[in-house]
Amino acid sequence: MARINEHFLKLSAGYLFPEIARRVQGFAAAHPALAPRIIRCGIGDVTEPLPHAVIKALHAAVDDLSTHERFKGYGPATGHDFVRAAIANGDFRSRGIDVADDEIFLSDGSKPDASAALEILGSGNRIAVPDPVYPVYVDTNVMAGNTGPALEGGRYQGLAYLPGTPANGFVADPPTEAVDVAYLCFPNNPTGAVATRAQLEAWVAYAHRHGTILLFDAAYEAYVRDPAVPRSIYEIPGAREVAMEFRSFSKNGGFTGLRCGYTVCPKSLMGTTSNGERIPLHRLWSRRWATCSNGVSWPVQCAAASLYTDEGQREVKALTDFYLANAALLRTAVQGLGLRCWGGTNAPYVWVECPEGLLSWQAFDLLLEKAQVVITPGAGFGSCGEGFFRISAFNSRANIHETCERLAVLAG
Repeated sequence: MARINEHFLKLSAGYLFPEIARRVQGFAAAHPALAPRIIRCGIGDVTEPLPHAVIKALHAAVDDLSTHERFKGYGPATGHDFVRAAIANGDFRSRGIDVADDEIFLSDGSKPDASAALEILGSGNRIAVPDPVYPVYVDTNVMAGNTGPALEGGRYQGLAYLPGTPANGFVADPPTEAVDVAYLCFPNNPTGAVATRAQLEAWVAYAHRHGTILLFDAAYEAYVRDPAVPRSIYEIPGAREVAMEFRSFSKNGGFTGLRCGYTVCPKSLMGTTSNGERIPLHRLWSRRWATCSNGVSWPVQCAAASLYTDEGQREVKALTDFYLANAALLRTAVQGLGLRCWGGTNAPYVWVECPEGLLSWQAFDLLLEKAQVVITPGAGFGSCGEGFFRISAFNSRANIHETCERLAVLAG
């Protein structure tokens, strides 16, 4: 009889966002008159239409597929050359960062890339994750067998946790002990915190000292408006030798329904075999894609490339400005209630401290039942998330204004 991957059985609960959806659906079914009032500020899904540059590129690419002369079948598993060049130049070389075209690997998003990275890393690595944490980092390591069983409180045996707290502004320092792989996410999901150049320099220095690989999630870099805040780990000297970077078009170009992202894997990034031989991860990552993928579809790749045109860049800026304005409204409303919050300036999330006496799922229930507003309870992001909740700015302006008014139920 076929054996299952028993590491899946260690997962302590359902994935956070389906659990939120289940609770919201239950409330709507029990209160049908209130269901139309529900405003979803939980999951970070975009609401605004795709940029015009993207729509034009999609139409043109579909037309290509309707003719013999311009028809496209299988493309390179790692992405067409013109798309990789547009990305490498637009996101990196134009900003003085050394990234080659063939160090860009297109995919269907940064979430699956962060998971797939584990396929080229061996067993027995000591893994560090932030807490609060994007749940994918933890759950995929559980599935891969890189942890022990779940512990009381939601953590897993074998992982090194990097606590984010109000005292450190939700930016954890490198650990005192050596780890082999560390996940970093800035601007941070869920807290909206950003790391300073000095903080990232400390992480790169740590990685060089201990031979650590940094898995750097920069899915929200387009929301950084402070010129002093790094938008890429590769702005830090020496990062090319220690870091992979994940990027997404979901939140800057509105591609949550279209699906496209990419990973940067420098040729100078090395891992080691069990006998100490140093191996370029670029070689393994290239082989992984050649074996496991036939690449992103032609229309979607053309859509991604359109974001790097002058028109596309203007529209990305307008789209991210729109969501940042939403975040500013939410942040002001929360502060007006006398609650402490973080994020919402260089990130589309506002991280809020629960009113005194409320746990995070209790705050979730209160807002759903009394205000019909859906937020994300901080406990779903790890033990250090207890006592906080996340509000997403991905919504219409009208819904954000309404949400700001309804948050008053938190005032008691």
